[in-house]
Amino acid sequence: MGFCDEKMGFLGDALDRVRVEECFRECLAIAKNCRVQNVRVIRHKLGRRCLIEYVLINDVGEVIRLIGKVRAKGTDFYSYELQKSLWESGFGDDSSDGISVPEPVGIIPEWQMWLQRQVEGEISTQFLSRNNGIFPAQLIAEAAHKLHQANIPPRRSHTMSDELRILHERIPLVMQQYPQWQTRLERILAASDNLGANTPEAKRCGIHRDFYPDQVIVNNSRLYLLDLDLYCAGNPALDIGNFIAHIQEYSLRTFGNFQVLQNYENALITRFLQLAGKEFLPAIQDYITLTLVRHIYISSQFPERLPFTEVLLNLCEQRLKIISDL
Repeated sequence: MGFCDEKMGFLGDALDRVRVEECFRECLAIAKNCRVQNVRVIRHKLGRRCLIEYVLINDVGEVIRLIGKVRAKGTDFYSYELQKSLWESGFGDDSSDGISVPEPVGIIPEWQMWLQRQVEGEISTQFLSRNNGIFPAQLIAEAAHKLHQANIPPRRSHTMSDELRILHERIPLVMQQYPQWQTRLERILAASDNLGANTPEAKRCGIHRDFYPDQVIVNNSRLYLLDLDLYCAGNPALDIGNFIAHIQEYSLRTFGNFQVLQNYENALITRFLQLAGKEFLPAIQDYITLTLVRHIYISSQFPERLPFTEVLLNLCEQRLKIISDL
């Protein structure tokens, strides 16, 4: 099975069915009596990470689907242990609140991989263009709050200084690409710094830090949180602000108007404030703005999003109350 990545040469074995069966039987209790039906690469960032789907069949005919997460710089033991801790602390498939994480099933250090069960359902992005979006929005708010209350110690933190540092690294790259916007982008950076300096602080807790609609799978009345690789200590308002900003950016690209999904946003924010406290609203609004500023850069990196770069720039100027010279 052909596969080449100089920094991840072991992926050949991870894709070879015979080697997969041998290694799985040695390392994974769930695969002791299984044969491999299919192996498929889902996502691959050259020299960095790879996501692989494995379809197994056990000796009683049950189909078991696993997702293997490979990281070039070494096995991500921390993310595996974090997910295991969550699974064992109220985020299992049997949680009464319907909020879960996929079940972690083991680690294969030889392939720098850890594995979880693949979960059925739809990513919550697919609900955004439907009329029944209120229910997932409320449950998503509950899921974020549950994660914030999990009390699993993070090994790192993310502060407002880190958030602003990312903008100062990314936005100058847009200036290089679009020098005609340099003055406007400089003003946006300065206004973002001012906004960040005045954002209400909150007691830090464990947050997702990369929380947006593609990170949530909805399966009937159960919701699964995905990809907790960036879990850290931070302001819980960041997760909600980041999620809302992604909704607005999606709405802009899909419907040509960032306000089309306002009801979805309102339902999410209202439920989160009911759980966490109304005092989080100003910080949520600030993180919405800062995430949209980051999306100026993100949009410039994808050809299909380039038509929306200046629209995002205009939106950020409005939110930051920047008066144009035009």
